[in-house]
Amino acid sequence: MSIQENLIEIKKTIPDFVKLIAVSKTKPNEDILLAYNSGQRVFGENKAQELSEKYQELPKDIEWHFIGHLQTNKVKFIAPFVSLVHSIDSIKLMEDINKEAKKNNRIIDCLMQFHIAEEDTKFGFDFNEASRLLNSNIFASLENIRIIGVMGMATYTDNEVQIRKEFQNLKLIFDQLKSEIFKDNISFKEISMGMSDDYQIAIEEGSTMVRIGSSIFGTRNLI
Repeated sequence: MSIQENLIEIKKTIPDFVKLIAVSKTKPNEDILLAYNSGQRVFGENKAQELSEKYQELPKDIEWHFIGHLQTNKVKFIAPFVSLVHSIDSIKLMEDINKEAKKNNRIIDCLMQFHIAEEDTKFGFDFNEASRLLNSNIFASLENIRIIGVMGMATYTDNEVQIRKEFQNLKLIFDQLKSEIFKDNISFKEISMGMSDDYQIAIEEGSTMVRIGSSIFGTRNLI
């Protein structure tokens, strides 16, 4: 099927309250424009310089999300325009995003990434680390970032029971942070979980954002 046909079919399976992020990493502008011309406006990238180039070359009403592991020295490339960073996994990264956001006179929305998978290769906080950080004076001093939710990636496995359990864990983390730290913060409302293979389970377990690439664009190009 074509990119347009893939998008139509996927959107049929996603409720209106869930935001679809079309993961366009490694894909050429031509493919992104096919999705754009089919009505898709939210795209996700995982390389800062590639994202910066695409931002400059593609329509300006695209909402760009950074979804990969972000190196602190690359924040400057995306700080002027990025809509949401999904992958905050350290206080150092928070501080760098805050610094670059301030330079650009912006407040940048971010999600805290949690390690919910059994794989060691995944990045992210555990709950106690995050709680300490969010209650710290350092975090309180960061005026140019806004934490609006959480993100996590399930283990890459065919075990649906395990995937569901990991998504449930992220939802519990979100609920606990909401009740203990973000109780009066209406902006803290997003749970980014679910990709091409598991997004329907993620939605069932409370996801508000799904990151889908290969099911829209086909197999990822390797760079």
